[in-house]
Amino acid sequence: MVSSVSGVALATPAEEAELDRLNKIEQELELQREWAKYRWGKATSECYQNYWVDYCVRSARATYRNEIDPIQEQEVALHEVQRNLRKSIKDQEDIKRAAERASEQKAAERSANQRDYEEKQKDAAARAADLEQRRKDAPKRAQENKAGTQLD
Repeated sequence: MVSSVSGVALATPAEEAELDRLNKIEQELELQREWAKYRWGKATSECYQNYWVDYCVRSARATYRNEIDPIQEQEVALHEVQRNLRKSIKDQEDIKRAAERASEQKAAERSANQRDYEEKQKDAAARAADLEQRRKDAPKRAQENKAGTQLD
């Protein structure tokens, strides 16, 4: 099932659901990684209470690596699938945005906005010119006002 707007494919709910499912799997793998790291830290701290510290730490590290390596392999594969899925969704959204930008309605809106902008710029320029003219005429008007308001 593919949703479409003016013939353009959008991200399907199935793709969104798949991405959510992959994110949950990623969280589970992260939790497994954290537990393995916790067990490794606990094992190494216990090693320092033994006489054969180096051997114990090496054994703990080997156990940790045996736990982490499959998790890492799963994460690498998972991240690859997530990247591809996100890229697909992004490409579909980009196509949708491009189609919206190319639509006649958006083109009409852009041209109306451009006309409004130019009109506002002209109005602002006219107001600025009027203000400048008033500033230039201010001394003359002040003189006229002085002359015209003399009391007898």
